[in-house]
Amino acid sequence: MMNIYGLSLDDMESYFERIGAKKFHALQLFSWLYEKRIQSYDEITNIRREYLDKLKSNYSISKLKLVQVERDVDVSKYLFELSDLEHIEAVLMRHDYGNSVCVSSQVGCNMGCCFCESGRRKKVRNLETDEMVLQILMIEEDLGERISHVVVMGIGEPFDNYENLIRFLKIINHPKGLAIGARHITVSTCGVVPKILEFSQLPMQVNLAISLHAPNNEIRDRIMPINRVYPIEQLFSSLKKYYKSTNRRITFEYVLLKDINDSLENAEELAHLVQDMNCYINLIPYNSTNHLQFERSNTVQIMRFYDILKKNHVNVTIRKEFGGKISAACGQLRSKKEGV
Repeated sequence: MMNIYGLSLDDMESYFERIGAKKFHALQLFSWLYEKRIQSYDEITNIRREYLDKLKSNYSISKLKLVQVERDVDVSKYLFELSDLEHIEAVLMRHDYGNSVCVSSQVGCNMGCCFCESGRRKKVRNLETDEMVLQILMIEEDLGERISHVVVMGIGEPFDNYENLIRFLKIINHPKGLAIGARHITVSTCGVVPKILEFSQLPMQVNLAISLHAPNNEIRDRIMPINRVYPIEQLFSSLKKYYKSTNRRITFEYVLLKDINDSLENAEELAHLVQDMNCYINLIPYNSTNHLQFERSNTVQIMRFYDILKKNHVNVTIRKEFGGKISAACGQLRSKKEGV
C-alpha cells in the first residue's frame, strides 16, 4: 500500500477527483497532515467519512521506525528502519540561523566515491517520496522544533532518484506542506550531468551543490568514478548552462583528504577552475571511518589551502565540524547497525 506522505498536493487533487470528490479536499488533507500533524485519518473532521474510508483503503499513514539517535553538541544522527527492514540515516544540525536536516535519498549508493562510507555500501533501492518526507517530520517530532533548512546530502545520489526527489521538494516547499523556503533547500550531486541540465529547468529556486573534491580529472577519476562518465569539462559546461538558466550561485563541496587533494598546487588548480563563476567553495575536513583508508588533512594544511583560495578571490568557507563523537560520517551509523 502506498503511503499518504508520498503524495504532492497535485497528486492529492487528482486522487479526490478520481473518487468523485472536490479538489479542495486535497488542501484540507495537506493541512491535517503537515500543519495539524495528525496520527490517524479518524482525526479529520471536515472531509466526508466515505472519502476517508477510501483513503484508508488506498494509502497508509504509517511512519518510519526510529531505531537509534546519537547526540553530540549541536548535532544528532538518526537511524530509521524502513518497512522492508532496510536502514537509512538523517542528521540534524543546529546553526545560528536555524535547524537544518541532512536527508538521505537512497538505501546505499552506486556512485562509489572512494572516501564515502555510503559509496562502500552498494545501492539497494531508491527511497520513496514518503520515506524522504518522513525523515524531516519525525525529526521535528523528536525535537519539538521546526526544521528551517534541508540539505539532500545524506545516503545516496539524489539525481539517481530524480522523480521522487522532485515530488519531495514540492511537498516540503509547499506553504501548506512543511513550508520550507526553496532558498533554504539544497540538493547535492556528485555530477550527474543530464540531471543537472534537467534540474536547471525546475521552477523552484532550490540551491544546487556539487560534490567536487578534486581540481583535475586525474585525481577525480581515482576517487570519484562518476568522473569517468562525466569528466570535469562536461560537468562545468553543464554548470554554466545551469547558471545561465537560473542565475543561482553554485556551491562546491570539497572534502580535504591528506596527500590526495590537499596540496597547495591543488588549491591553485581549484582557484583557476572556478574563476569567473558565481560560486563558493565549502571546504570539509574529512570525517574518518573505520573502513576507508583516508586521513583528514591537518589543520595547518587546511588553513594554507583556504588562504590560497582567498588570495585568488574565491568565496570559500570551512565547514563547521559536527559530530566528532558520534557516527557522523554519511552511512556510518547504518553500517554499524548492520555490522558491515
